[in-house]
Amino acid sequence: MNITTYLFEKSKAIKKPALYFGNTTITYPELYRNSQMVAKSLADFGHKPGDKILLISNNSFFWVATYFGTMGAGMVSVPLHHTVGRENLDFVVDTCDIRTCFVQKRYLKHIRDYDFKTVITDEPGIEGTQFYGDLDQDAAEFSRISDEKAKETLAVMLFTSGSTGKPKGVMLSHHNIKWNTESIVEYLNLTSRDRMMVVLPFSYCYGASWLHTLTRVGGQCVLNNRFMFPGKVLEEINEKACTGFAGVPSTFQILLRRSPLKRMEFPTLRFVAQAGGKLTNPFIEELMETLPDTEICIMYGQTEATARLSYLPPDLLNTKLGSCGKGIPRTKIEVLNSKGKLVKPGEIGEIVASGGNIMMGYWNDPEGTAKVLRNGKLYTGDLAIIDDEGFIYVVDRQKEIIKSGGHRISPREVEATIAKMPEVVEVGVIGVMDDLLGEAVKAYVVLRAEAADKITARDIVSHCRGHLASHKVPKHVVFLPTLPKNESEKVMMAELRELHMNGDVIK
Repeated sequence: MNITTYLFEKSKAIKKPALYFGNTTITYPELYRNSQMVAKSLADFGHKPGDKILLISNNSFFWVATYFGTMGAGMVSVPLHHTVGRENLDFVVDTCDIRTCFVQKRYLKHIRDYDFKTVITDEPGIEGTQFYGDLDQDAAEFSRISDEKAKETLAVMLFTSGSTGKPKGVMLSHHNIKWNTESIVEYLNLTSRDRMMVVLPFSYCYGASWLHTLTRVGGQCVLNNRFMFPGKVLEEINEKACTGFAGVPSTFQILLRRSPLKRMEFPTLRFVAQAGGKLTNPFIEELMETLPDTEICIMYGQTEATARLSYLPPDLLNTKLGSCGKGIPRTKIEVLNSKGKLVKPGEIGEIVASGGNIMMGYWNDPEGTAKVLRNGKLYTGDLAIIDDEGFIYVVDRQKEIIKSGGHRISPREVEATIAKMPEVVEVGVIGVMDDLLGEAVKAYVVLRAEAADKITARDIVSHCRGHLASHKVPKHVVFLPTLPKNESEKVMMAELRELHMNGDVIK
């Protein structure tokens, strides 16, 4: 089944809001028809099933209708966060043969140098673009995809940072999204009575999962793109009578330490959900104390698994504190040792998952795909232990990818950007613990001797801001005379981490 058809199957005729955005709403019939209009227009533009359509926008009615419409047409939505850097955008446009782009007016600057055949934006009267509201008003039926074909039909491509610095296009099928949606609806008991406050971007799989699940059950999403004002978000949770809220570790750390959360009550809030990295136990305990009448759902997942892999029931938080639970419905989670055998309780191994939510692979990257997809299973690269009852506790990551505020950041990409400065000889980038972000980017830089008194940490940060998305810019910069290396002249990242732990005092 086409995923858009599936998600709207029970809700398309419900005459109530599907989305709230400030004081405006769009009903399910309106959203469904707008999505159909997008699907017809893409076909009129000459696109065929499988063509990739770029989407750059904040969470909005525009984002949702163009996303659902693209997939409904049998084409592939390629949503990118609006902070995407130029090099990554070049990579996506070139490798995906992008000819059509949906983009909010405020982000047209990102695409002004590209020769797209068609650019559709959210405001009228902009030269060289078409206004979304002027699309053909005739609705079209969505493409038909059999259940079997849905397993191999690409619906969306989500780009994440890869270990080489090049973005990895995670290919998710119509079947992947349907499978994960069914599982999440089941274990969270989502119904048409649920109304979710959404501050996570829909271009992020965790954010998109709420759009998928609430649309499926006929619930509602309240869109709020202003988490920089957390108090206002909390007020709107009560104003809109929200039953759910989701965030990454830094979301809850900010709410607990830099908002009026502890002074407020939330009579309608049934649950809060945390994923996107490990929230440390003290913050979980503080959240439990702050919201004693609200279910706190701790989860674990990866983009490569569509969104979600495991879930810890709220009633086990006290006895299984620090665990990410067990596999969600119809998804199998194992912790395997280096020989591929199940670990014993207390032994460290790699989290390996299997189920219908596991991605098709990485776009144009058979080597990268082969590394993580083996024998029908996803090797996550995350290290964990299990207890006597099989509950999983993530202890570390095999990969060097930095998870900061819900984003995945490649150290190599940051290193390559800093190395472009002519004054830089070498650079090493690591992730370091951060109370708000979970991890922050830290750069160790070696300068040419003649530049040592001229280049400051502020210069490094300023350079990065001009070339990288804001969440990839280093929070810390330290200058060293040289980087630690092994006999092969490879930088030893473990020694950089040890140096950080020692307060950057060279022994």
